[in-house]
Amino acid sequence: MSAERNSAVGEQPSAKAKKAAKGSKGRREPLPDLQAETPSGSGGAAVRKSAAKPESRLAMVRRARRINRELAEVYPYAHPELDFRNPFELLVATVLSAQTTDLRVNQTTPALFKRYPTPEDMAAAVPEELEEAVRPTGFFRAKARSLIGLSTALRDRFGGEVPGRLEDLVTLPGVGRKTANVVLGNAFGVPGLTVDTHFGRLVRRWKWTDQEDPEKVEADIAAIFPKSEWTMLSHRVIFHGRRICHSRKPACGACPIAHLCPSYGEGETDPEKAKKLLKYEMGGYPGQRLSPPADYPGKPAPPLGTPPGAE
Repeated sequence: MSAERNSAVGEQPSAKAKKAAKGSKGRREPLPDLQAETPSGSGGAAVRKSAAKPESRLAMVRRARRINRELAEVYPYAHPELDFRNPFELLVATVLSAQTTDLRVNQTTPALFKRYPTPEDMAAAVPEELEEAVRPTGFFRAKARSLIGLSTALRDRFGGEVPGRLEDLVTLPGVGRKTANVVLGNAFGVPGLTVDTHFGRLVRRWKWTDQEDPEKVEADIAAIFPKSEWTMLSHRVIFHGRRICHSRKPACGACPIAHLCPSYGEGETDPEKAKKLLKYEMGGYPGQRLSPPADYPGKPAPPLGTPPGAE
């Protein structure tokens, strides 16, 4: 048999190979790794790196702390966005802030605190009258019951004073860990993490935690940052969530920490279109407080009943 014939015979597929080839017809080849072929860029670098290699715990902690440092530069004026003059006013305002905006609470509380300035006054309120006073904040009947209940407890169990311990605060009607941490951090200087909807959404987007339960989120974040950072970290994250990293359409193209975000691209990435999504002082609009801190760079919010465009 010639070399040419040997070669020809060697090139013929075996029966087994023919069967395998026939069976593969119609079967899709696996798609290429598109992430690996995507050219690198500033915004999505973290996403592609994460797809190629899982982020270590140490790397995540370093990235989280860098985000906190950079947010501190973006929002050096971050503060609680509820107007208050004492612990009681902050406690009441925080209870009222459930399922509404801080702006609406701030527009409602001036008249409320003028009528009920102390726990004793609010504990003695006529329920229907208190309901009407807090009606603009929504869920007014349940909120009025909570306010009368917590005011009664403050009067009867704490001498008319708001306690400065978490374990005492959470015994008050309508007061959970989130509300207690707001009061402790901003009225008493006791570090606390405020895990509201904005905070929870952002820390999950940043892959600091995958937990949904607020207490588990709080525990995960507390393990990443020193206690001294907890209160200001809460303000910065919430500020960022309200101004840039929105729930439905985050302004990714205008985000100053896009280079550190593993979720970059979930929102609008075009810089000009993203700018139009910015809110409050970042977009040139009034903030949520009627009486903001002196260093706040935006405009104060208008009082309740101000006609649109008149602020």
